[in-house]
Amino acid sequence: MTHSTFDFENTTGRQLSGVLERGDGPVRAWAVFAHCFTCDKTSLAATRVSRALAERGIGVLRFDFTGLGESEGEFGRGLSGDVRDVVCAAEAMAAAGMTPQLLVGHSFGGAAVLAAAGALEAVRAVAVIGAPFDAEHVLTHIGPELKDAPAGRRVPVSIGGRDFELGSDFVRDIRGQNQKARIENLDRALLVLHSPVDEVVSIDNASEIFLAARHPKSFVSLDHANHLLTREADSDYASAVIVAWASRYLKLTADPVQPPVQGVRIEETGAGKFQVRVVTSSTIFLADEPASVGGLDSGPTPYELLSAGLGACTAMTCRLYAERKSWPLERVVVEVGHTAKTTSEPDRFVRKIAFQGDLDEAQHVRLLEIADRCPVHRTLTESATIETERLPDDQQDAGVETCAEDHVHRMEEVCADEAGA
Repeated sequence: MTHSTFDFENTTGRQLSGVLERGDGPVRAWAVFAHCFTCDKTSLAATRVSRALAERGIGVLRFDFTGLGESEGEFGRGLSGDVRDVVCAAEAMAAAGMTPQLLVGHSFGGAAVLAAAGALEAVRAVAVIGAPFDAEHVLTHIGPELKDAPAGRRVPVSIGGRDFELGSDFVRDIRGQNQKARIENLDRALLVLHSPVDEVVSIDNASEIFLAARHPKSFVSLDHANHLLTREADSDYASAVIVAWASRYLKLTADPVQPPVQGVRIEETGAGKFQVRVVTSSTIFLADEPASVGGLDSGPTPYELLSAGLGACTAMTCRLYAERKSWPLERVVVEVGHTAKTTSEPDRFVRKIAFQGDLDEAQHVRLLEIADRCPVHRTLTESATIETERLPDDQQDAGVETCAEDHVHRMEEVCADEAGA
C-alpha cells in the first residue's frame, strides 16, 4: 500500500489538502472520497474505505473540505461549497492524468457527491454511505444558535461536541438545495449503502434516495454498522461491495499482468507522468519521480533504485565474506547517495558502510575492501553492455531471463577468491 500527498486549489484559490491511496498493484480506475460533515480526510471511514478500495485496484483521493483538517479557508460555506470542492478535486486529478470515474461520499459527503456528479462528465458511478436524502438534515444536528444570527455574521455553534462558527448564509444555502431533483436526474449508476441501525442518519434517508433515483441503482444494507463505520469489518465490507458493483460500470484498465517467473518487468500504470509498476519474481512495487519534477512521488526514482542495488549487493557480499571467515559480523548498514554528472564530473555514488559486531580494526578495513569488489560495484566501475530490442507483441506478457542466480554465483566467487588471498 502506498500513499502520497495531493494538494490542489479550490475555486477561491485556497489550498486543499489531499492524500492519494494506491495498492501495490496497478490502479485500474480512480475515485474521489468525500468525508462526513465536520470530519476530515483522516476519519476512520475515509481512511479505511479509501485504503480498502486501493487494495482492490481503485486508487482514491481523500481530501479535506475547505476549512477542515489541513485545508485552508473558512468552514461553513454550505453544501454548495462542498460540491465545488469535489469538482475541483476531480478536475485536479484529471489534470494529473488520474481522471476519476467514481465518486464515494460518506454522510454529508454523500450529499456533496450526489450534487457534484452532474458537473463531471467522466464520472460513471456514485456510491453513498449513510447519506441524507435532503441537505437540510444537517440542520437537525446544529443547535438553535443560528436562528437569530444577523445576516453576514458568524456565530459559535456546537456540532458533535466540537465548536465551529456558522452564519445565516450557511442555513440559506442548505435550504436552497434541491437534492431530490439532483437524484432524479443523476444519470449515473448509483449504489446506496446504509445501516438499518444508523442513529445519526436514519435508514429512511436511504429509502428516499433509492426511490427517487432511476436505474441503474442498487441498495446494500450495512447490518450492525454504526454511522461512522468505526468497525474495520464494516468499512472493509462496504469497500468490497463498492468494487464489485463499480466493476460493472467503470472503464477499468486491463487485468494486471501476472508477475513473471523470472526477471524484471516495468509497466506504465497510467497514473501521473512517470509512475511505473515494477514486477519481479517475488514482489511488485512502484517507481516514480518527485512531485517537484512532475511525478507523484509514489516510489523510488530510477537512480534511487540503482543506489539500492549497489547498497544491497554491498551488504550481501560483505555478509558472505564474513561467514566464510567466521567473523562475528552481526549487521551491515549501507547508505548510498548519488550526485548527477556535470560537464566536468561523472556521476558520483557515495557509499557509507557500518559493520556491527565484535570486529577488530583490521576486519573493518578488510570488509571495506571487499565492498569495492561486490559485483554491482564492478558493473558500475568497470564495463557493461546494454542491448535494446523490441518486445514482440506475443511476448508482452512473458517474463525475461533472470540473472539472480548468476549474481549470487559472482558474489560467492569474489568471497572465495578474497578469503583465500
